[in-house]
Parts: sequence; C-alpha cells; structure tokens
Amino acid sequence: MRKSATLPEGPGLAAAFPGDRGIARHPSVVLAEDFENATLASLGKTWSDISNKGGKPLVLETDPGTRRRVLKITATLGQDSGGHLFTLLPQAAETLFARFYVRFEPDADYIHHFVWMGGHNPGTRWPNPQAGSRPQGDDRVAVGIEPYGDSGRFAAPGAWNFYTYWHEMKKSGDGKFWGAAIAPETKPLLVPRGRWQCVEFMIKLNSRPEKSDGALALWLDGKLAMHVAPGVRRGPWTGLGFTLPETGGEPFEGFRWRTSKDLLLNYFWLEHYVTEEALRRNKSRLKPTNAVWFDDIVVASEYIGPRS
Repeated sequence: MRKSATLPEGPGLAAAFPGDRGIARHPSVVLAEDFENATLASLGKTWSDISNKGGKPLVLETDPGTRRRVLKITATLGQDSGGHLFTLLPQAAETLFARFYVRFEPDADYIHHFVWMGGHNPGTRWPNPQAGSRPQGDDRVAVGIEPYGDSGRFAAPGAWNFYTYWHEMKKSGDGKFWGAAIAPETKPLLVPRGRWQCVEFMIKLNSRPEKSDGALALWLDGKLAMHVAPGVRRGPWTGLGFTLPETGGEPFEGFRWRTSKDLLLNYFWLEHYVTEEALRRNKSRLKPTNAVWFDDIVVASEYIGPRS
C-alpha cells in the first residue's frame, strides 16, 4: 500500500492519557468505554441498544494477560448468533475515528459480521442495517470492519476488510445490494489469534453532496494498513466491491457517501455476529462456540492511536 502523506501513524490523542485514563475528557472524544467499572446493568447508560439473548452472550471479566476489565461476547450455534452493543452518539460528525482492542480465541472460527460505524438520518437508538438494500443517499451510510474468510482461503477468523453500504454501491449478482468489500489485493491483513490487536478505522464523508472526496482508512497496532481515497489504485469494481492492487488498476473515483449534508456519522455498533451460514461458506469445522474479547473503545473526531 502506498503510504499516505496526510494521515498520521503511531501515537495519537491517546498518548496524553496513559492507559486511556481520563480520555473521555478530550474535546474530540464522543465515546469512551473501558469496561473497568461497568456491570451488564450499567452498560445501558452508555449503550442505547444491547443484544444479550438469555443473558448469556455478554460477560464482563478480567483478562489474565492485561489484568484489565474486558467484554467477552460468545456466539453459540443453535442458541444465539452472539451479541452487540450499539449507541447513538451524543454528537454527529462528518469525520470519525473508532479505535478498539480485540482478541480472538487461539482456535477462533469465522464470523459473519463485526464492528460498524455509520449514520442514519434521522438517527436511531438501535441498529437498522437493512442488509441487501442500497441506501438512497440521504438516509444512511454504513461501514463495517470485519474479518473475511474468502470461502476459507484465509485461515480463520480471516483477513481484515471493509464492508460498506452507500448509495453508489454496485448491484450484486442476485439483484440485491449486499455490502461492498474493500481490501488489499495481494497482501491480506490476516487477523491474529490468541493476542490483542489495536484496530482503528476512519470514515470521512464527502464535503459536499456533489463531491466524491470521501475516504476510509484502517490502522492496525498504530500502523496505517489501508487508505481508500480519491486517486488510490483500485481493481475492477463489481457488486462484491473492489480490491486495492499494489500496481496497476485504475484511479478510484472517491466516495460520494451522501447526497445531503443532513446525513452525518452518528452511531457506533460493536457486534460479534456468527451464523452457521457464514461458517459453512468458509468450509468451517462448525465450532459450536465462538468467543471474542473487546476493550478500550474510543470514538473521536481525530486520530486516536494505541494506548500509551
């Protein structure tokens, strides 16, 4: 990937808050969740919608390695598809960064969907993904960052890719509009198992309805891993999305995420969603339970960076 001259790497605003303590006070931060003093009951003060079927998928526990309080979400085949935390952010914005720490099991299997950020107009206090349908341009935009197995080609849980919904996405082969995937063409960003990884992604909306100057970016452990902006080389664009080649391709037109300035980024959705369909699609061994751990979630209007 060509390095961006405009995006930072390494330390960000989190550098001024060791261990993220007090980071919620930074004027750019709109969400900060470290789970240190949380209970399942108190999560409702921060998160406007919680999915925890039967009170089983979500567990707060102490991580044995970091000694920090973390959130464990378990999906159990035949009982549930995992769980989620969703929140309508207190402030909407045209550009947002979301950073979280995640750890997959040493024997992790594949997932279906993962962590999202986006906007609804008007805003909602619960998820409304409308899978398979194309946004109108003034109503919604959604970007997921998630491990992708590519029919089992990548070892579980997969390689990081963006999964996007916006009004200029292409139609899929079945006539519907499934999320457009975006990932490197030749150097997959394989998701580690059994250790913590710092994941941060950015969405920048187009500045005016007629402009295609929106962008996406991804950092892994503080290193820029993807930057999808006008002029970046892309491969063929189909209903499945497009890849980012090292060489060749053609210049990306840029994201015209919205047709109205009333559509802003206003939600964050921490999801661990596992289905038998997704496991079979990746030729999985159908592991009966699949757990993932999350910690130190921050959403802000500027680059956050890893914990200091």
